[in-house]
Amino acid sequence: MSGQLQKHPYHIVTPSPWPIMASLASLVSTFGGVLYMHSYKLGGWTLTFGVIYLATIAALWWRDVIREAVYEGSHTRKVQSGLKLGMVLFIVSEIMFFFAFFWAYFHSSLAPGIEIGSIWPPVGIDVFNPWSIPLLNTFILLLSGVTITYAHHAIISGSKLYANDGLAFTIILAVAFTMLQAYEYIEAPFNISDGIYGSTFFMATGFHGFHVIIGTTFIVVCFLRLHQFTRTHHVGFEAAAWYWHFVDVVWLFLFVTIYWWGSL
Repeated sequence: MSGQLQKHPYHIVTPSPWPIMASLASLVSTFGGVLYMHSYKLGGWTLTFGVIYLATIAALWWRDVIREAVYEGSHTRKVQSGLKLGMVLFIVSEIMFFFAFFWAYFHSSLAPGIEIGSIWPPVGIDVFNPWSIPLLNTFILLLSGVTITYAHHAIISGSKLYANDGLAFTIILAVAFTMLQAYEYIEAPFNISDGIYGSTFFMATGFHGFHVIIGTTFIVVCFLRLHQFTRTHHVGFEAAAWYWHFVDVVWLFLFVTIYWWGSL
């Protein structure tokens, strides 16, 4: 109650319009995506509006969370523990998401059906050379994992200058990865409509690329918020680092299975 001393370590969130508005934005985005994929009139505009609407709500919602943490001091150790657990569970859900794509790939490649000639890759598919751009992108992502870990240790030791450098290098490497993958897509000898190989390849690597873009945005926000982090209170950065390491690990599985093993 107002004016009374809080006797527990939890943060009782005040009523917020963002959950219901985010739900509506997600609904609009879903309808827009379906309409666009079925070539309905204004489907693309509906999808674009829904995505922009959802991104705006997310930014406003996270702004409130940052205010509660930095200026109101509402994120006690107990609250921080809950936020970290929530991030862990979110990453677990993402693991399940990618597991579905790997399942589809192995289901089709380990026992290729007669519809694709009982051979993998299917006849007519010119696969990528794993030792060119894919290998370079692997080194780039692994190095970015090192630089973001370096930034984390710098924050813990109280050195904002070194943390700034680590985050800057991580962002540069992330952008380089995205540009190289975009080039790879442009030069690809097949597309998503080329049977089961094209669909599994572009769905798996494409969604990973989307996660790289989200993770890069996450890290850019941390870079801009670096002055707000302390040695003991930097949950936002930890969440971004965990997410980025998850992206790294998924790429390693993609490189080994789809690029390397799939080209044998």
